[in-house]
Amino acid sequence: MSRKGSMPSEGESGRPRPPWRLRDVYDLLEQVRARPLMWLRSRSLRELRTLLTGYHLALCVHGAGEDFAFGPGGPFAEWLRRRFGAESSLDWGAFIERNAGGREPLDLFFDLLEEYRSEQRSG
Repeated sequence: MSRKGSMPSEGESGRPRPPWRLRDVYDLLEQVRARPLMWLRSRSLRELRTLLTGYHLALCVHGAGEDFAFGPGGPFAEWLRRRFGAESSLDWGAFIERNAGGREPLDLFFDLLEEYRSEQRSG
């Protein structure tokens, strides 16, 4: 098991799972968290947003019924605004960068993602 009860990020052999074995965006994000430089050219939220935009586009093109929380003004962005008690027109990546307080924004994203998912599961 990877962090806090989430899906395993690696196959039984200890290697990353191939993309076609990922079940949803959260499986993809676990892979990114485990090996960010394998998926992103740099550890930037801009690179992560670009990856997720492509993922969302593929969902739309192929008519997949997966809920996607990471679009502009989507559920994750709304949750962040409530969590920080702030109104902003920034997308979630820029919002996290602005509120990182000296922390690595990508690391903060994953910590916030865990908190978001925990709240989603509990109620």
